[in-house]
Parts: sequence; structure tokens; C-alpha cells
Amino acid sequence: MYCKHCGSPVNANQAVCLQCGVKVGDGTSHCHHCGCPLNDHADVCLSCGVAVPKKTGAAAYLNGQDKLVMILLSLFLGGFGIHNFMMGENKKGLFRVITTFCCGIGWIFGLIDLIKIATGSYVVDPEKLI
Repeated sequence: MYCKHCGSPVNANQAVCLQCGVKVGDGTSHCHHCGCPLNDHADVCLSCGVAVPKKTGAAAYLNGQDKLVMILLSLFLGGFGIHNFMMGENKKGLFRVITTFCCGIGWIFGLIDLIKIATGSYVVDPEKLI
């Protein structure tokens, strides 16, 4: 097993890497199986062929935006999709604006997003961003 941050060997029992001090399992720049450097968008390690886990966590959750700000925006302006524009989901935000002005039901989508953001299940898909 290797550190995913610096690529140095680590034991399965270690909590942090002794070389770089990063928590074992954190990092995306090196393969956890062989320790070789990885490309930013690699799906598999080119040295050993092991699948590289997709990046998750803070980068995917709310596209790096502050959770409290997103909760407040979706609470007060959720029908207009302002929180979607802030997270880079422009198509979804435009859809919210249109449904609010045409049908008046955009606030329902804002309420659904508010619940998802508050519970931590809202994930921004980076492939759908403009």
C-alpha cells in the first residue's frame, strides 16, 4: 500500500503517512496500489492498471461553495435558482427561473435542493457544468 499524496510506502495500520503527514487514503496524485504518479483525469493507473477512485468530497459537494451560504440562498431565492448559478449549474438555474415565471412551481425545486444541501446529499456533477 502506498500514500496517495506522495507515493511513499505505508502500512495498512498507519493513520498518517510518515513522509508527508497526510492521512492515509487522502490524496489523488499517486496510485494507492503501486505508488506511481497519476494524471489528474486518469481512470486507471498506467503502471499497474488498477482503477483510480473518482474524486469526491468537498470538490464535488456544492462545487466548493460554503454550505451555509447555499442553504440560505436555496431557502430565500431557491425558486429563482440563484444557488444553482452559484454552483456553476447554469442550465439548471435557467430552468428554475423559467419554471418560476411560467408556472410558479420553481420554489418546489428550491425546497428539494434545500433538503439535499442540508442533509449533505447534493452533489454537483462536474461533467454537466457549462
